[in-house]
Amino acid sequence: MVEVVVEPRTGGRWYEKDEDGSECQWGTVLVYEPPRRIVLSWHLNGDFEFVADNAHASEVEVRFTPEAGQTKVELEHRNFERHGESGERLRTAVEKPEGWSYVLENFAKAVSDPSYPR
Repeated sequence: MVEVVVEPRTGGRWYEKDEDGSECQWGTVLVYEPPRRIVLSWHLNGDFEFVADNAHASEVEVRFTPEAGQTKVELEHRNFERHGESGERLRTAVEKPEGWSYVLENFAKAVSDPSYPR
């Protein structure tokens, strides 16, 4: 993976771009309320296979809160039970250091870069 893309609108796609130019769909933008929050559907099951059915997708909500001249970022991944028997495997995977912690660390680095588009 070289990039994660979130199309900035409700109904937009959320996907990764890989080194070979291929794309892997992760989900869609359910709620887009800049600058406060974004809610995304997560369609990858516990084996990281894409499942198109919305009834089997969990949700990722990211909230941005101004706090003493900075921005507090909170991420909540919820509704793992919608993935059925693979839901707990998914929860375990995203809670690992290379899961959401890794994503948030890279997000912080990117937005701290003076060349990041504002």
